[in-house]
Amino acid sequence: MLFEAKPEIDIHEQSPIALAFVGDGVFEVLVRARLVERTRLVPNRLHAAAVKFVSAKGQYAALEVIAPLLDEAEQATVAKHATPQEYRASTALESLFGWLYLQNRGARIEELFDVIWNALAPGFALQAE
Repeated sequence: MLFEAKPEIDIHEQSPIALAFVGDGVFEVLVRARLVERTRLVPNRLHAAAVKFVSAKGQYAALEVIAPLLDEAEQATVAKHATPQEYRASTALESLFGWLYLQNRGARIEELFDVIWNALAPGFALQAE
């Protein structure tokens, strides 16, 4: 991971929205880095491809992919949200990534992100044009 979190406040006392605030940034950095590492897309295409992953619809798809892999504590993190479904799921995914990041569980973040990437990237047609 780029850097390690050193929270001064117990993350169990944080709201899901606060966790999502951090997780949104973590997820976006992962998507952007992976796109640059594995594609030859020009800048405007990089942005368009990133949006496919970081939109509510993309994050909903991502959560659906990794849901069966989550342990009990991770599932509890994503289960704290209300409707509508896609917004709830995208916020849940962000909360999960924020929660994992604040626990310095970079390996778990990378493990889950690899599953997401391998499942969704082929369907997003990430070829250079």
